[in-house]
Amino acid sequence: MSVDPKSPGDSPFRAEPTARDEAPQFVLPLVVRIERDAPPARTDALETAARAVLTMLGDARALGDGEWAQAVRDWEDARIRKVVRRARGSEWRRATELPGITLTGKSAEVRVFPPVPLDGWPKELAKLQVSGTELDDPEPPADADRTQPVLWLNPELEMSAGKTMAQAGHGAQLAWWALPEEARTTWREAGFPLAVRVADPAEWRELTTGGLPLVRDAGFTEIAPGSCTVVADHPALR
Repeated sequence: MSVDPKSPGDSPFRAEPTARDEAPQFVLPLVVRIERDAPPARTDALETAARAVLTMLGDARALGDGEWAQAVRDWEDARIRKVVRRARGSEWRRATELPGITLTGKSAEVRVFPPVPLDGWPKELAKLQVSGTELDDPEPPADADRTQPVLWLNPELEMSAGKTMAQAGHGAQLAWWALPEEARTTWREAGFPLAVRVADPAEWRELTTGGLPLVRDAGFTEIAPGSCTVVADHPALR
């Protein structure tokens, strides 16, 4: 069955082979800054990564005839892969010299780059590590404001912070695709406010069956193929 990437009820992030697997594969690189003495809070890193993906999707350079537009189209024609790597010190400085966009949260810095071929990472990014992205929250995050977009995480899955950042980015992207243009514009102009929270186990089933955009992971790393990871709850989609 083919997948319509604009449909809020389906997801391209799933394990079953589709026409997307036959297309050249691209990946959206994200780099999170993790200094030894000042790592970011986990939830802030997740939210900053999701906003980074949205900022890339809404950037003029990624639209129409923009300089990144063809790379974004090629990426969206295949599986929507995202990979989060970590950097600090001189690694981070070198990464920021490449074309991209840096998003800053309360404690987190995440840089998103235009999509690249799966085996064609820039050397400055290819040498960065995927592992070692374990992060903690100094204190439990406040309850989410449900009048704003919320990316709900599966309470039954354990994922590294890097993996979860990528999943939050997937959820934000599905919400973006599902929104009408007016709602996209409003969200972008507001600076893409959102929260990322672990869902209450008692609410998770209702969230996954309510027609909201749902991420099913392809299972390349950490979790089983087809796992439901994120529900994207945007007020305009309720």
